[in-house]
Amino acid sequence: MSLSHTAAEYMLSDALLPDPGSSRAKGLRLELPSDRLLKFVTVGLPLCLVSLAFAREFSAGSQISCFSPTNFTGKQSAYADTACWDSLIHHSFDAEGHVVTKSLWVLKVFPYSLLVVAVLMYLPYLLWRYAAAPALQSDLLFIIDELDKSYNRSVRLVQHMRKVQLASAEPERFWEEYERARRERYFEFPLLERYLTCKQHAHALTFIYILRNLLLLLFLAATCLYLVFLHLNIFFQDEFSCSIKTGLLQAEPHIPPLIPCKLVFFSIFQLISLSVGSVYILLIPVVIYNALQLCQWDKGLLSIYEMLPAFDLLSRRMLTCPLNDLNVILLFLRANISELTSFGRLNAVSALREATANKEDIDTVIDFMTLLAGLETTKPKH
Repeated sequence: MSLSHTAAEYMLSDALLPDPGSSRAKGLRLELPSDRLLKFVTVGLPLCLVSLAFAREFSAGSQISCFSPTNFTGKQSAYADTACWDSLIHHSFDAEGHVVTKSLWVLKVFPYSLLVVAVLMYLPYLLWRYAAAPALQSDLLFIIDELDKSYNRSVRLVQHMRKVQLASAEPERFWEEYERARRERYFEFPLLERYLTCKQHAHALTFIYILRNLLLLLFLAATCLYLVFLHLNIFFQDEFSCSIKTGLLQAEPHIPPLIPCKLVFFSIFQLISLSVGSVYILLIPVVIYNALQLCQWDKGLLSIYEMLPAFDLLSRRMLTCPLNDLNVILLFLRANISELTSFGRLNAVSALREATANKEDIDTVIDFMTLLAGLETTKPKH
């Protein structure tokens, strides 16, 4: 009999979680996987395509090719190309013969506008990092630490119950005291439950998270509209008529009023704009989905901890509107499940609990560990 008691004592001692030390804060993920993917794509895609455009510009040299008259020298042709590239104004004539000009200057700044887009896409991440991440990190560290401590308290409680039961002369009296303690909630962990309940009445993290997604959605929509505007007005005109009769050349009679020019880089800019626009359109539903995650409770994680004695936050209190900081914290707890060591232990205990034959006497992890500790032979059957 002493051998079985010693084995049960060792089993319960091994169930205690070790101290995580100071490495837990470094391993916390303060971004959801979908948000991290959005940041990588929305910021990285325009930067990557702009670098390709600049590499094309530096390697190919001139971005424009003008058909100068045959009597132009090489220097005059080079001057015509430079003058037309600097102006980028298309000259045409209306039905009445008046000159109509159309500026194509936006093509010159298109790569730089994508740099502005990348900066705008990075702003929601900066908002979250400096306005919400510090408070979120403190909340996650405290809650993860308290959940693991609650598990350890439950294991130590089983150890104490086992010692008291072995020293008790009246086993029936022991189980009566145990049931009375459970009814009067002597086993509860009020600090953690009250902290989580308090987070139900806070909305700072929720406001910042929704604002982050709204800003990202606004920037995505604005970028798509900007690219649509470019395609409708500029990106279908790779040839234009340029006038070089300006300045010192204005009075030269042998210079034609207009010369045709062609944009060499036009197809590259079309491909870049189509790539950015199509990817951003596909990302809009992802942003909407991220925001809509806060419209329902994520009860799967904390439901495992209801096995702990008197930890019934889900059944008693999580009945309010899910748009609060507690729901945001639950989403990030799910993303940091590897840091929550007790979750894996309780999940395994929950699986064993489902496989136990006599489940009518098992209500919490205390009951289950009591059975594992060898006290089931003396526990009265109901």
